[in-house]
Amino acid sequence: MNSKNIIITGTSRGIGFELVHILANQGHNVLALSRNAQPVSNLQFDNIESFAFDLGKKEDYKKVEDYVTKEWKHVDILINNAGALLNKPFAETSMEDFEHVYKTNVFGVAEMTRRVLPFLKSDGHVVTISSMGGVQGSVKFPGLSAYSSSKGAVVTLTELLAEEYKETGPSFNVLALGAVQTEMLEEAFPGYQAPTTALEMAEYIADFSLNGNKYYNGKMLQVSNSTP
Repeated sequence: MNSKNIIITGTSRGIGFELVHILANQGHNVLALSRNAQPVSNLQFDNIESFAFDLGKKEDYKKVEDYVTKEWKHVDILINNAGALLNKPFAETSMEDFEHVYKTNVFGVAEMTRRVLPFLKSDGHVVTISSMGGVQGSVKFPGLSAYSSSKGAVVTLTELLAEEYKETGPSFNVLALGAVQTEMLEEAFPGYQAPTTALEMAEYIADFSLNGNKYYNGKMLQVSNSTP
């Protein structure tokens, strides 16, 4: 097996944390990025590097560029997994609330992708994690105006990037996830029991990130076995 160089954001818990485990166990080199680097640091894999990273801080992107330049030279896969979720009635959702959510879910995805692009191989793969709430025509839930609209934005962004780089690569795809049992879901919807675990979803995303670009580019895939 050819080991890949893989960058994953939002790795301190939930799906991102499981993704780091799965891909590292398969022998891939993983750069795990999250505001809290401690959970991944505790894994103590030789092929995992992690440091504290905030999608909202411009100076943190330089750390990623420096690491790739020094240690890897190229990137095979970028998984934009980090996300901010806000559950609040629209009438109470301020401009600052929207800015906070969009800074992570849209601007952070765009900037991380832009910074990593020069290192991505032509057969590389950028996978962005969206939500069923961001899919036009899907069931919508009150209180998620900032979150779901931001997740819709990255679907369109993915389509645009695939078109812009279709002659040179890499490939860009977006996965719109249904409800997954994570700490973030519990915080937003206390007591709700999702039909899919973080590990189960991470196994799917890991496989898709490694192989999905053979069959898809510029596509939004709905990964959901439930209404949300």
